[in-house]
Formats: sequence, structure tokens, C-alpha cells
Amino acid sequence: MSIIGIVLNLLLAGLLGAALVMGWRLNKRLQALRDSHDGFATAVKELNAAAERAEQGLADLRAATDEATDVLADRIEKGRALAAKLERLVDQAPQVPAVRRAPEPLDEEPNQERRLGALLAAAREARAKPERLVRSAPAASARPRPSFEDELFEDAPLTLAQGARR
Repeated sequence: MSIIGIVLNLLLAGLLGAALVMGWRLNKRLQALRDSHDGFATAVKELNAAAERAEQGLADLRAATDEATDVLADRIEKGRALAAKLERLVDQAPQVPAVRRAPEPLDEEPNQERRLGALLAAAREARAKPERLVRSAPAASARPRPSFEDELFEDAPLTLAQGARR
């Protein structure tokens, strides 16, 4: 072999070594890109799941709003019907002249002291027995309805007694 052949072989070996180093660096960069792509795909999946949960929450909120609107409209309608019924009964009631009474003397202090004493005794008793204040298991419905609402909208027949004031 001649000197030119050896130099060319060394040059070719150097170039192959440089290509090997560049290939190794490029492989590391591609691996980092693949890892970031996987992380991005995971983030997109999590974002998609969060969007689906938000959509479901909005649908639930719409349904609850629609239900509340229906209940409120029904109660308003019942209230108007009861108001109209009461107005009819008041219109049908006999006219009775208003009687003025003389003002009663203000002798309420002993009565107020008794009521205050009873209230304080009840508070002391409640403080002594705190288990009475703890509620039992929650109701089966999502929103418990107070009993006074049920009584308010019951359709019991209304009548006026003789001698009622207008």
C-alpha cells in the first residue's frame, strides 16, 4: 500500500467515526422527542377527560336547573291559584264593621321575664344534652324539602266563618 492509500483509509475511518458520533447524538435527540410526544399525548388524554367531565357537569347542571324551573313554575302557579281562591273567599265574606278596642295596658314585663327564663332553661338543657342536636342519617333525596313547603301548597278547602273581618 502506498502512502496515499493509507491516508485515504485514515480519512475514511475518521469520517465514519464522525458519522457514528453524529448518529448517536441524533438518536438521543429523537428519543427525547419521542418521550416528549408521549408526554404530550398523555396531557391531551387528561385534557380530553377533563373536558368530558366538564360537559357532564354542565349537562347535570342544566337538568337540575330545568327541574328547579319546573318546580318553581308549579309552585308559582299553585300560589296564584291559592291567591285567587283567597280573593274569591274574601269577596264573598260578609261585610263586618271594624271594632276598635282600647289599647291594653303595658303589663308585659313579668310575662317577658317568664318567657326569657323559659328560653334560657331550654338553652341550658340543649347544651347539657348535645346528642339531641345531632341529625340522624340524611334524607334519601338530594335536596330535603322543609315540611312547611308541603303544607303551604296543599289544597285544603278554605271557608270563612260568620263574623270574620275583611
